[in-house]
Amino acid sequence: MKKSLSALCVLGCFAQPALAGNINFAGFSQAQFLSFSQDMGAALSYKAATPAAPLGVTGFDIGVEATSTQLQNSALLQKAGGPNTGSLVVPRLQIEKGLPFNIDVGAFYSAIPTTNISLYGGELSYAILAGGVAEPAVAVRGSFSKLSGVTGWSLDTQGLDVLVSKGFAMLTPYGGVGSVWTNSSTSGLGLTASDSFRQNKVFFGANANFGLANLALEYDKTGSIPSYTAKFGFRW
Repeated sequence: MKKSLSALCVLGCFAQPALAGNINFAGFSQAQFLSFSQDMGAALSYKAATPAAPLGVTGFDIGVEATSTQLQNSALLQKAGGPNTGSLVVPRLQIEKGLPFNIDVGAFYSAIPTTNISLYGGELSYAILAGGVAEPAVAVRGSFSKLSGVTGWSLDTQGLDVLVSKGFAMLTPYGGVGSVWTNSSTSGLGLTASDSFRQNKVFFGANANFGLANLALEYDKTGSIPSYTAKFGFRW
């Protein structure tokens, strides 16, 4: 984990190409497309990197983040026209806004350098417990993400999770469990295939707040695929 987080610091602003613009599934079997889609679903699903406590009606969380996912079938990424890499780094610009009744909404956008890949998504969370001096915060979160920019390949994810956090001065550890549902289909890129599947996930991390400046680190395991996220920005 330490090694992957160090890599994020270096690569966060200069992420390697995720997929070439001329991605092609020629020569793929149905089973290979499913394995490829499972990697991509884990890598491209929503990563909030935030604790459970609500922001409140005046609250914002604005940051830039990078997620490094250790691909389980990296050879398939290269076969599809992507780079020969064991890890996929996805940068994101993310924003969250607090609303009344312990509700937060969020959105993100990603454009991967040197490719035509773009990705966007959002979340809606509700804090069942807002948290306090003696009690933790508990929230339920729904999220989605959608890939765009590659004609002939469609991928989207929906997520549902429960998370718990407890603040200690400037540091707020958090963790949770949930599921990610992925829909991936292709036509006209050498293969006609469609897969829909669910991957269970577990995640934990910590959020450190220094006045307005904010740093969050998170580990996520979706299915059998681990991801490491670092986010820096402003939270109030």
